[in-house]
Amino acid sequence: MRCPFCGDLDSQVKDSRSSEDGAAIRRRRQCEGCGARFTTFERVQLRDLTVVKKSGRREAFDRAKLARSIGFACRKRDIAPERIERLVSGIQRQLETRGDEVRAEEIGEAVMEGLKTLDHVAYIRFASIYKDFNEASDFAEIAEEVGEERPGIPSPQQPPADKLL
Repeated sequence: MRCPFCGDLDSQVKDSRSSEDGAAIRRRRQCEGCGARFTTFERVQLRDLTVVKKSGRREAFDRAKLARSIGFACRKRDIAPERIERLVSGIQRQLETRGDEVRAEEIGEAVMEGLKTLDHVAYIRFASIYKDFNEASDFAEIAEEVGEERPGIPSPQQPPADKLL
């Protein structure tokens, strides 16, 4: 493993442990050249995925890009990084089981479903970019949809239960 500090190719594994519910192995390494320590992760990859964009262009699936887009949606929310990482891993595994090629829309829909269960604000943030919201009514529609799925919380058009009496 190449050292990220000096570029030396020799490093020694100092510690290995399972992470992400056993889906990855975290390794602490020490560079033989400069003595710096760094962490690497080893994950199972079922296959090399190719993403087919709306334009028909193809590119390699990039896990970091997926994690970054979910991270932007979850920014400044009280969500543990482990939960976000688990979501990214779950989406990647789900996509890998579908075949060698996956449409960009399938990735977007998988992220939407995952964020809907993780955090409603992050879901709305991601939806605003993914679905290309242009007007305030677009936000209102998706917020209303999310509100209808939360039991015990009245939707904006429905008066609270105690006001019905």
